[in-house]
Amino acid sequence: MQSADAQWFDQAYYQRYYFDKKTSVADPQHLARLAAFVCSYLQYLRLPVARILDMGCGIGLWQPLLAQHMPMAQYQGVEFSPYLCARYGWQQGSVVDYAEAAPFDLVICQGVLPYLAPNELKAALANLGRLCQGALYLEAVTREDYEAGTIDEELTDPRLHRHRAALYRRALDADFLNLGGGLWLSRKAQLPLFALETLGG
Repeated sequence: MQSADAQWFDQAYYQRYYFDKKTSVADPQHLARLAAFVCSYLQYLRLPVARILDMGCGIGLWQPLLAQHMPMAQYQGVEFSPYLCARYGWQQGSVVDYAEAAPFDLVICQGVLPYLAPNELKAALANLGRLCQGALYLEAVTREDYEAGTIDEELTDPRLHRHRAALYRRALDADFLNLGGGLWLSRKAQLPLFALETLGG
């Protein structure tokens, strides 16, 4: 089992999964609701967000939505694809080993981790713990999602690894509290939470 190569994510890939309306996996209305949920929940928690990292930012769908909800926050888009970095000017990097001098208040990592083989996945999850001092929004399809029939396999990239959900949860538990809905609160944040506001731990 190997991780994705950067050359996978070329113009043809983004034409297939993002620009062609017939085969696109991107739903603007869904993403608008998701961004509203993430930003509203963090506002409810009174988590200050000055710096945002969009790790695997793709074509930048999160950027205008975050600017709408958090206009004062600084956005940093990081992308593995050389094609997208050249087209959009993103900083090139991998979730496995991307580093910054200071951690971010909000880290977005959507649809990235299933492209990694198990050893690199574990390194990436540990790296997210280092990169985040506030909240992490993480979206990754798991083997259970395929088994339950939740995934539309005609639209989904067949090269994704089908890691168990428990693998993600065990690795994230070292650095985060699970808030549900794909949101994880860094243990560095030290926000006061009621016991039932987290999913165990």
